[in-house]
Amino acid sequence: MTKKQWGHRAPQRAGKLAAAIGFFIALSACAATHEPQASDPEGRGHGAESINIQDKWVARADSLSPDLTPPDPKPGSYGLNPATGAFTHPVATRDSHDPKPFDGILDYWDTQQYIKNMTVEAYYPITVEPFHTWQNIVDFEGRRYLYQYVRQDLKIFDITQPKDVELLLTRGHTWGADGPDAVAQNPMADDEMFGAASIQWNEKLGKYIMVQAYEVRRFGLLKNKRTQPDKVEAIRKAPHLKGFKVYEMNGPLPKDWKLLAERTTDYQHPDAPIGEQQGSGVRDIPAYFGGDTMFVAAAPDASYALTEYPNDLYSAGYQSWDMSDPSNPKFLDQLTVPGQVAFDADSEAAFKANPRAGNRTSWMGARMSLFIPTPVEDGGKYGYAAMGGLGFYVVDISDPADMKVVSHLNFEPSVAGTEGDFIDVSQVEKTGIVYFSGYPLNEDCWEPYKDVHMIDVSNPQKPFEIGVLPRPKPPADAAFSDFCQRRGSFGPKRTGYYTQPGTPRDGILPFNFYNAGLQVFDVSDTKNPEIVAYFVPPFNTERVASYARGNLSHSVYVEYDRNLFWLFTNHGFYALSSPVLGEPNFGMPDKPWPPRD
Repeated sequence: MTKKQWGHRAPQRAGKLAAAIGFFIALSACAATHEPQASDPEGRGHGAESINIQDKWVARADSLSPDLTPPDPKPGSYGLNPATGAFTHPVATRDSHDPKPFDGILDYWDTQQYIKNMTVEAYYPITVEPFHTWQNIVDFEGRRYLYQYVRQDLKIFDITQPKDVELLLTRGHTWGADGPDAVAQNPMADDEMFGAASIQWNEKLGKYIMVQAYEVRRFGLLKNKRTQPDKVEAIRKAPHLKGFKVYEMNGPLPKDWKLLAERTTDYQHPDAPIGEQQGSGVRDIPAYFGGDTMFVAAAPDASYALTEYPNDLYSAGYQSWDMSDPSNPKFLDQLTVPGQVAFDADSEAAFKANPRAGNRTSWMGARMSLFIPTPVEDGGKYGYAAMGGLGFYVVDISDPADMKVVSHLNFEPSVAGTEGDFIDVSQVEKTGIVYFSGYPLNEDCWEPYKDVHMIDVSNPQKPFEIGVLPRPKPPADAAFSDFCQRRGSFGPKRTGYYTQPGTPRDGILPFNFYNAGLQVFDVSDTKNPEIVAYFVPPFNTERVASYARGNLSHSVYVEYDRNLFWLFTNHGFYALSSPVLGEPNFGMPDKPWPPRD
């Protein structure tokens, strides 16, 4: 590792990487030189396309292992057992975006809904995008606003009255049965977007501050980095910021917002112009709580190349930023773990020792920022890292300028799909337990099931798994015995966001579960967690384009201060209540959100 690569932080960073190697659990994998196959007559792997690697970083990562793309599982090795109604998942599969029907799967889209211990309070047939969106809730002058968005598509709703939501603003497209509408409303400039955001009250300024993530585009641009050199080059030279922007919010609408700062996560080239900035930008939501420090997931440059996932160029680590003056954010530290950096001997050795090396499928590195139960400013010491195929990490963040790996826990490969994306930390300070999960990427359960792992971190130096959450099951009156039969994606996504209005409930975890909708787990007895409420929405064939139906529900956002769930689906969004939260409040809560004290 050269001093040039790490800049003025080189000596400390090299030491961190070497120290972190001690926490890496080396598992056997072949480290032979890669000789790419030009074709695959059965169309099983990424090798079905002509290999054409021109980018030196992609080439280096590719050279570290042979092509071990999982072969398609043999018929009979997975599927539905008609006698028991149970589904056996494949052991391993490649990345695929096509339906994978099996004997026993429904030959229609199920338009029934299923509900237990929950009430549908309202439904709004408005779709920002059917695949994925982010949300935020903010109060201004006695009214509550919901932001739903993804990149250049944004809608702002007044949700003061949850049963009578009003759409205030649309930017970009609205989706329907034929896909996105033809003409964007109030379009954003080509180099602008509404990135995944954290909105918090800044006590020093006496204002809401919004930090928006600017991440490189992948979906819709790049399919396979090993066969599309022009797309790789386009991402390297992306004509937009790679980093984040900071806004002062003086009202609920964009016209009320003031840009305070923008920064690139290419910290070695802080003045690099658009198009020359390196790295991934900020991935997903920044971990910013309104105080002096922010943590983000980011790869600062192209050397963070050691990931197998076909449409991703970067294995992101973590950055910390000084936000004591939101108009002048300052870079503090970059945390890198073993197995991320190309042309670094120790890192490459760790990568090659990972059993996922060569599978041309696994996501490796951070997808979201550190999960932090208590902000550093309030005495928080630990953050928890979900790094895909690199596993689970406990990180000491007590000195944000010197983040340190405390411990590491690895898991058996679960390929395809994202193996480590999210960590629920809402229970950890009372129970010592965090909940670690990935999510499915292939449809029709054509991949291993994604468990939600229960990890005891009461001793941060020695985390260990104590079990997994139960698999959701259909009700007895459903036309299927396993959710895999219902078509589309099935598995956990997230329990919401880093912060949500009010205080999370002890022992309650509301997971969005794709085609199984909202599944609410009671984990108060960690030896016997159970599902105590659910809402499984219908598939809607009249409002959703055929190619977008499989991603039924993608997000839940919880108003704990009004006892309401908001479930976002590919055909609109639902307001839901349940006794597990308490009696719903359809007026404004006593205190504004985000909190100002």
